[in-house]
Amino acid sequence: MKSPDTHFFCPTLTLGTNSLDPVESNHCIKVSRAKSGDPIVLSDGNGNLAEAVITDANPKCTIVQVNKISKIQPSPVNINLAIACLKEDALEEVVIHASQTEIQKIIFLRTDFSQEPKKSDLHKTVGRCIQKTVVSLKQSKKPWITKIEGPIEFDKWLNGYEGNLILCDPSGNPLPPKITHETTLLIGPEGGFSKREIEKILQYEKGNVYKMQLGNTRLRAKTAAIMAIGKTIP
Repeated sequence: MKSPDTHFFCPTLTLGTNSLDPVESNHCIKVSRAKSGDPIVLSDGNGNLAEAVITDANPKCTIVQVNKISKIQPSPVNINLAIACLKEDALEEVVIHASQTEIQKIIFLRTDFSQEPKKSDLHKTVGRCIQKTVVSLKQSKKPWITKIEGPIEFDKWLNGYEGNLILCDPSGNPLPPKITHETTLLIGPEGGFSKREIEKILQYEKGNVYKMQLGNTRLRAKTAAIMAIGKTIP
C-alpha cells in the first residue's frame, strides 16, 4: 500500500468473504492504492477488529477475506459530550476532533441560546457529523465508533439522563473529578447556558454535578469542548 491508511470501516463484518461499500472501496483502492493480496484491518465500530486480505481490488466494491475477528472490550472511559447546537460548521469541527478520542457519545442540545434555526432538524449537519465519526474511527484506529445523538431539547435530554454531569464554568475547579460512572461534559453555546438552564443543571438529582474551569481566558464553544475532553480523559 502506498498510504499509511490501513484501517477501513465495515459495519457488516463477518468471518469469510466481506465486501467494502463504494466509499470505503474507493478510499482503499484509489486513495490508499491497495492491491489484491494486501493486508488491511477492518472495524465495524462495535468493538470488532478484523485482519483481512484483499482478494479483489475493485474501487467500487472491494472484496476481502477475513480469517480472524477480535472482540475489543469497551473503554473504561465512560464519558459523553453534550454540546449546544452551534452555527455554521462548528459542530462538525467539534465532532471530527472529539470522535478521535474515547468519548462514547456526542449529544447535540437545543438550548435557550442555541445558534441554529429553532425549527431546523439539522438533518444535513447530523448526517455529515456521522460521516466524520467514521473518518475519525479509521484515523484513530478505534474499535468503537463515537455515537451521535440529537438534536434534542435541553430540558428533555436532562430529564431523561441518568449519570454525573460536569458543567464547564469559570467558577469551577481547575481539576476534573475522578470518573467512575457515566459522566457527561456540558458545553453551552457561544455566551453560555441561560441562567434558567444553569439553575436546572445545579439542581439535578440523578447523579453528581461538578463545575470545571477550563482556564483564565474566554473560549469559543468548540474550543471549550476540546479543552474539556483533554482535561477529563486520562
